[in-house]
Amino acid sequence: MKPDGVAVVPAAGTGKRLGPGTNKPYEKIYGKPLIIWTLEILEASPMIREIIPVIKESDMEYAVELFHQYRLSKVRRIAPGGKERQHSVLHGLRLVDDKEDIIIIHDGVRPFIEERMICEALGLLKDCDGVVVGVPVKDTVKEVQDGQVVGTMNRERVWAVQTPQIFRCGTILSAYEKASEESFSSTDDSALVERYGGRIKVVHGSYANIKITTPEDLIIAESFFKLRVQRP
Repeated sequence: MKPDGVAVVPAAGTGKRLGPGTNKPYEKIYGKPLIIWTLEILEASPMIREIIPVIKESDMEYAVELFHQYRLSKVRRIAPGGKERQHSVLHGLRLVDDKEDIIIIHDGVRPFIEERMICEALGLLKDCDGVVVGVPVKDTVKEVQDGQVVGTMNRERVWAVQTPQIFRCGTILSAYEKASEESFSSTDDSALVERYGGRIKVVHGSYANIKITTPEDLIIAESFFKLRVQRP
């Protein structure tokens, strides 16, 4: 299969929950920045022909040096980050020239993506408007309002959604543009497609496919990376 996918990789977050003085995408584990671990997996994917990272403008110069240092040949353009993740993704999408392209949106600080996830999601896209990666939740989920439980959700029907999320460019860009016009915001890409009538399917991801958000996540990630580097 020829590499038709364009990966848009939002990595412009401030990392407030990681702690003061941190710059989340560039936190190092085993001597390598988090975003590089992520981008190297996308670089190696035969399904992806181009990677468009979305970077804070203040980090642009450093990011360019990093991408050159690690020989990320599929990174040929970089989009500037926005105020929120949704603005950043839209900036990345607007750089895609061919609206028939397949878009793979993946968080820059989610470094445990597997090629299997991309392949399985691409296989389902022909029958729907988007495909997300996710896992069934393990815990009981309560709906809470003002500190009071107002309902208990059926755990068998609840999934925790991850990235990558895969769409045709015209579909996801249209949803993002409409949401921007209506000032509607969401932290999830597929939620915007759903809002405008799109059908979304899900493929099973991995409980290891975590997004590095808190100091505890870094500890977990270090354990996963230790297993990776020790694997023969």
